[in-house]
Amino acid sequence: MNRRALNQFSAGEAARAIAAGEITSEALVRACLDRIAAREHVVKAWAAIDFDHALAMARASDRTPRRGPLHGVPIGVKDVLATHDFPTQMGSPIYDGFRTPCDASCVALARAAGAIIPGKTVTCEFAGIAPGTTTNPRNSEFTPGGSSSGSAAAVADFMVPAAFGTQTGGSVLRPASFCGIVGYKPTFNTFNREGLKFAAESLDTIGLLTRSVEDACLLTHALTGRAPVALRAPDAPPRVGLCRTLWWETKTEAATRARVEEAADKARAAGATVVDFELPADFTRISEAREIINNVERARSLASEWALHRGALSPQMAKTIESGLATTDADYRDALRFLEAARARLDALLADFDCLLAPAVNGEAPRGLEYTGDAALQGPWTALHTPAISIPAGSGPNGLPVGVQLVAARYADQKLLEMALWMQQKARVAAPAPEPD
Repeated sequence: MNRRALNQFSAGEAARAIAAGEITSEALVRACLDRIAAREHVVKAWAAIDFDHALAMARASDRTPRRGPLHGVPIGVKDVLATHDFPTQMGSPIYDGFRTPCDASCVALARAAGAIIPGKTVTCEFAGIAPGTTTNPRNSEFTPGGSSSGSAAAVADFMVPAAFGTQTGGSVLRPASFCGIVGYKPTFNTFNREGLKFAAESLDTIGLLTRSVEDACLLTHALTGRAPVALRAPDAPPRVGLCRTLWWETKTEAATRARVEEAADKARAAGATVVDFELPADFTRISEAREIINNVERARSLASEWALHRGALSPQMAKTIESGLATTDADYRDALRFLEAARARLDALLADFDCLLAPAVNGEAPRGLEYTGDAALQGPWTALHTPAISIPAGSGPNGLPVGVQLVAARYADQKLLEMALWMQQKARVAAPAPEPD
């Protein structure tokens, strides 16, 4: 059996060890709770946590037959997803102590697969840009990214092996990159969104924060009911499009450019065909279209909060809502039409590629906790509804992680996960910064 501390096990390792009778869920959950007790005062990843409740669920799990592929494994839940046994406060004082009678679909499905939910992780206000209290577990003077701040930090700090996040712009991939873990945003609506507090319903995508690509695959199978298959890196050399994107010169820092080029070189050395992939020039409009849709749909989804609790909203959210209210319906519909057409165009362009290799973030995490980073390099793929994944690829000048992003055509999620594993196992693109203390 693996001799690492139990809280350092991946979700897959933990599930297999529990199924084999090598460890108990109680021992695993207790190790994770011990880590939380030791580090939460620094990392501040949790909006709600109940140690006694988590241990009681773990003991119950140990007494019952195996329920599914996540039996006995603890998973964090971003606090914009409903849970029946914890408050759902969404990073807003408006919802202080608010409880729902039911779980979000993804939470219910995770529980049905045997998962233990120890608590809720910190989110930026309504999954936007006004940050919570979470710090980067690699260095508490830097942001963990957002808006899935607590989920990324909890996984990176070995508090839980996996956690749910959501992405409207870059809220899964950016914190994953900043914290040195895997962030997976599947094809739009892969995971049912019932029970999610919508930010922008045309864009919101439930995703996963894990420490391995295999775990992203494991949770995907558990949440979709797809027949589980052992994830394997392709044997045949893949064809990779090196997509520096239309924002390479204006948005990427030297560390990101270096990590992307290094990953491309490693892929070539491992046998991949790597060719430059150019996005159509008019795709520069994607960022503007996504912003229009984001603002309009946030204004509509928060119409009641704006009417009844305007003073409790952050200045950042108020500005977004005001922008959305000032946008004409014609401009909104035009943005929707443009993105619909762009998705079909990209599907055709990706037909001859196994995946694209692209920058995930501008650079390493910014210093300070007031700003969670720029979504410019993640947001376009969110708007295009493509599956995307960030994997650790090295570090920047402050020794903090920098990830690279892989993108595939819509619904080619299994291929994307296989390519991410290929990049790690065959191309050896797997070099996060030193682990947290």
